[in-house]
Amino acid sequence: MATSYDYTPLFRSSVGFDRLFNLLENAQRDRSTSDWPPYDIVKTGDDSYRISIAVAGFAEDDLDLTFQTNLLTVIGKKQDSPSEAYLHRGIAHRPFEHRFELADHVTVRGAGLSNGLLTIDLVREVPEALKPRKVSIQSGSDLGRPDAAPQIEAQSAA
Repeated sequence: MATSYDYTPLFRSSVGFDRLFNLLENAQRDRSTSDWPPYDIVKTGDDSYRISIAVAGFAEDDLDLTFQTNLLTVIGKKQDSPSEAYLHRGIAHRPFEHRFELADHVTVRGAGLSNGLLTIDLVREVPEALKPRKVSIQSGSDLGRPDAAPQIEAQSAA
């Protein structure tokens, strides 16, 4: 039994959180996503993360990573050789697809495959223009004058 939440009251008191509400609604939907192969998501620093996926038996050519805006897709398709006759097959080589929704300004720094683990390093890089800046406060008489442009203090890149 799935519980559905109504986010409509939150829309009345918030602006610009549409994407967040869409993510919450999508997470509630009963999607047929598989948890195979298992994976870990680790926060490695203030603005860095690592996704590790257990892909035993998969080679680099069997894996495909695609990064679009706010979405990382990992697809695995194992190419079996028809000449092999297995007596017992315990290592799963079935195809998989994992989708990871990424926050704004999170990008893929790199990926590597070692000892059956695919590791994907992510980093959040907020552009300088979007970082907080200090705004100076002017007196009331200066606000209406066109020659009194607002002064914004920022670190100079000299």
